[in-house]
Amino acid sequence: MPAGDPHDPHHEESFEEFTARYEKEFEQVQDVFELQRNLNNAFAYDLVPSPSVIVAALKAARRVNDFPTAVRIFEGIKAKVENKGQYDEYLKDLQSIREELGVNLKENMYPDAAATARFHRD
Repeated sequence: MPAGDPHDPHHEESFEEFTARYEKEFEQVQDVFELQRNLNNAFAYDLVPSPSVIVAALKAARRVNDFPTAVRIFEGIKAKVENKGQYDEYLKDLQSIREELGVNLKENMYPDAAATARFHRD
């Protein structure tokens, strides 16, 4: 096999390859099971998925009419980032898609709970 062949079992996937693979996976999602399976797999890696992967996941959630999972995607981002500043950057980058799809954040829907909870890595 040629060096860098993605079919090589020892090939280490680059962030760009990971991003392209999950964008494609989410674009093909046709039911809630596939959506949640792909999210679990994407968030299992030791990285935070790129905003383009999150956009594809949010569109998949909309396509299969799964609002709760769309909200939970942002909870997953919050759990994966290193600090509040990174989370805020994701929110800024994803503001337009959130508005387009009508996805609220848990902290906006339940502000009293958010006020008493600390960010997990302050």
